Amino acid sequence: MKKLASAVSEDKIKPIYIMLHSYGVPVSVTREGERFHLWLLQPAFEAHARELMQQFAEHPERFNTANEIETSVLAPLWRTLAKQAGPVTFIIAFIVLAVGLLQQLSSEATLKYLLIAHPNFQHLNMSEPWRIITPAFLHFSATHLVFNLFWWWYLGGRIELYLGSKMLIGLFFVTGIAANITQFYWQGPLFGGLSGVVYGLLGFAMVMSAKRGGPLWLPPMLLVFMVGWLLLGYTNALPVNMANDAHLAGLISGIIAGAFVRFGLQK
Repeated sequence: MKKLASAVSEDKIKPIYIMLHSYGVPVSVTREGERFHLWLLQPAFEAHARELMQQFAEHPERFNTANEIETSVLAPLWRTLAKQAGPVTFIIAFIVLAVGLLQQLSSEATLKYLLIAHPNFQHLNMSEPWRIITPAFLHFSATHLVFNLFWWWYLGGRIELYLGSKMLIGLFFVTGIAANITQFYWQGPLFGGLSGVVYGLLGFAMVMSAKRGGPLWLPPMLLVFMVGWLLLGYTNALPVNMANDAHLAGLISGIIAGAFVRFGLQK
C-alpha cells in the first residue's frame, strides 16, 4: 500500500476518498490517533490517483462527491471493493482464483484441460470448444495473477456498473477468444493469463470515453503505462515471458468492440 494523503479530520479525507472510489481507484482509510490516512491499495494506480487528486484540488466543482458511498470512510476493505464491481466481475475473479488454487494442487492436470491445445498440436481441437477461452484463467505466478485481477476489477467493474453485466460477458468472450487464438497461432499453446482480456477492456474504454471525466474515462498517464508495458514486452527487455500477441489482439478487438457499441448500437 502507498499513502496518498493524511488529515486530522475525516471530513477532509472523505471527499477525496469518495472521488477516487467513484473512478474505480482501490483506496482505503485508516485511523491512527487523531489522524486519518488515505491509502492506495495497488501501486499501479498511483499515476491515475495523483492526476485525479490534482484535478480535484484545482477544480472540485467538476466532481460530484454528494452521493456518499458509506456513512464513514472507515469501511471494511471487502465492502469498498464490492462497491466497484458487479456479479460478473466477481464470478470471473473467483474462477481465476479457483484455477490458481488448482494449479498449485495439480499443475499438470489443470494445464492438461485448460491450455488452448496440447503442446504438440498445431491446430485447435474444436471438439473441446472451452479451450479457446480457458487460457484466460491460467496464471503462472502470484504476481501475474494479482496484477491481472486488479486491472480486471478496475476496468471490468467500471464497465459492468456503467453498461451492465451482459456487456461485460460479451467483451470477456470476444476479447479473450481473439487474444487466445492470435497468441496460439503466432507463438503456440504454452501461454495463459487474463491480460488479453484486460487490454481488450482498455481498448473498449478508450473508445467509449466520450468526454473527459465520463464513467469510463481513462487518464493519459494510465494509457501511457498500459501501452508502454505492451510495447516493452516486444523488446524482450523484461525478465518474464509475456503473451505479447494476446495483449495486442485483445487491445485491437476491444477497440473494434468499442467502436461498434458507441457508433453502431448507440446511434
